Amino acid sequence: MIEASGLCIAVPAGRLPAIRAQSPGTGSGHERVLTVGHPLQHRTAALKHVAMHYVAAAGAGETVVLLHGWPQTWYAWRLVIPHLARAGFAVIAPDLRGLGDTSRPADGYDSGSVAGDVVELLQSHLEIPRFHLVGHDWGGATAFAVAAAAPAAVRSLTVVDVTVPGLGPDLSQGGRRWHHAFHMTPDLPEALTEGRERVYLSWFYRAFSHRADAIDTAAVDEYLRSYGRPGALGASFAYYRSIPDTVAANQALAKGGFRLAMPVLAVGGRCTVARGRAREPAMSLRTIADDVTEAVIADSGHFVPEEQPAAFADVLLSFLVGLRGAGP
Repeated sequence: MIEASGLCIAVPAGRLPAIRAQSPGTGSGHERVLTVGHPLQHRTAALKHVAMHYVAAAGAGETVVLLHGWPQTWYAWRLVIPHLARAGFAVIAPDLRGLGDTSRPADGYDSGSVAGDVVELLQSHLEIPRFHLVGHDWGGATAFAVAAAAPAAVRSLTVVDVTVPGLGPDLSQGGRRWHHAFHMTPDLPEALTEGRERVYLSWFYRAFSHRADAIDTAAVDEYLRSYGRPGALGASFAYYRSIPDTVAANQALAKGGFRLAMPVLAVGGRCTVARGRAREPAMSLRTIADDVTEAVIADSGHFVPEEQPAAFADVLLSFLVGLRGAGP
C-alpha cells in the first residue's frame, strides 16, 4: 500500500493556476480547443441513447479513459490530463449520461446503463479495443460496471474515493454522506435547489475538500455552466435514485462468483474530515478483485484529482507504467 502520513488540518485559501481557454475552433468533429497544458479536442458522439460529449488528448501510447463524478464534468480531470499526455498516453474524458454537455435522457441512470454508454463510445464509436479505465466518485462506480460488463476491454481499473455500491464499506457511510438520501427523495431536491445551484454545489466543493478553495472560482463557474441548466441537477439526482438498482446488480455479480481479474488501483483521500474515504475504496474492491494496489493521498479530501493532481498523477502513472510489458 502507498499511504501518506500526516494530520488533516485547515489550509489557508490560495489561488490555483488559471486555465487559459482558446476561442472555439472550427472543423469536422470538434467544437472547440481548450488549453489545459495540452490541447484537447471537444467532440460529441451520437450513441444509441445519448449524445455524449467527450474530450480527447492525442498520444502515441495506450488510451486512458477518465470518468468524472458528482457534481462535476470531464473538467475535473483538467489538472491530471497534462501529466498523462506528457507520459505518452492518449486520453478520453467523457461527460457521463445527463451531465456536462452530454444529453439528458429521462431514465437509465443506474451504473449498468451509464457503463453501456461508455462501452459504446469506446468500442463502437471510437473503435478502441482495450483501455485503462479511471473513475472518481460516480465515475468510479461506472468504471467498475464497465470492467464487469467488458472485462476483456479493460487493461486496468482505477477507482478514486468511492466504494463499489453494495460491496464492502457502505457507500453512504451510514448516513454521513447525508446528501445521498436527500437526492434519492423524489422531487424535493429539485424544488429546494432550483435557482440556488451555486449555493448548493459550492458547499460540497468546499466541505469535501481539504483546502477550501481547491476547486476555485473558475472551476465552479465551469461546473455551474452545465449544472445550472434546467433539468441538469435533476438528472444528476437520478444517479442517487438508482442506487438500489446498482447495489442489487453488484451484489448479484458477487453472489454469482464474479471476480475482477485485471490489475486494480484503489485510491482514497487521506483527510476523512473532508470526506476523503482513505482505505475504504481498497476494502471495497478487495471483496471482488484479485489484484488490488492501494494508495492513500495526503492532504486530500474527496476531490483527489483536483486537490492533489500531481500526487495523484504520480501514483496513477507509477501504476500504469508498471503494467507495460506485464502481460495482456
